[in-house]
Amino acid sequence: MTLRPVHVWWAAPVAPAAAPALVALLDAHERERLHRFRRPADQGRYLAAHALARLVLAGGRDPADLEFDRTCRCGEQHGKPALPGGPEFSLTHAGDLVGVAVGSDLGIGLDVEQVRELSDLAAMAAHVCSPAETAPDAAAFFTLWARKEALLKATGDGLSSPMAAITLDDHGVREWTGESTPAGPVWVRDLHPAPGYRAAVAGFGALTPEIREADGVAVIAAAR
Repeated sequence: MTLRPVHVWWAAPVAPAAAPALVALLDAHERERLHRFRRPADQGRYLAAHALARLVLAGGRDPADLEFDRTCRCGEQHGKPALPGGPEFSLTHAGDLVGVAVGSDLGIGLDVEQVRELSDLAAMAAHVCSPAETAPDAAAFFTLWARKEALLKATGDGLSSPMAAITLDDHGVREWTGESTPAGPVWVRDLHPAPGYRAAVAGFGALTPEIREADGVAVIAAAR
């Protein structure tokens, strides 16, 4: 069986005031969310991630015409966005990086974390590590976090499910317990988008597809 590759684009935040053409790509829901952010850095990350997602998912259509379904399990429109009839995708951002991953019709999850000092590393590690895992140092902690959040994003649960339910080893997922446990096999792959960051992409299946990373900065620049 030939697996469809997973494409990952990396880009930088974009200030809304400097990119009105990108803001115009967003729908009413996205613009409302954008303007709700008070910090310019948060606005820049949100705009870049959502505009980039529209640009790479458009497939020849007008990116502004894409209509996303954000139905949560509670029935409200604040869940993980999905493109009806389109491929699965996942967004992430941290620091000066935003990313978009596009996969097949199966779930896909992408996460990036900026390596930084943590005053409460022990408490954070207790939240992330399963009982079978050894408490990591700071750099290893962010690798572990990125892997597990990517897996939880692939299921659609995100951080509403406990990371400690997942036990990882050098080969991937060794054990996954609890209500969010996938019915079939999963894969996870480390990515290295920039110095000082840890990232991972995850999905469903016994085999890991080819991962192709691309320049999202150029995609955004062409649309500004």
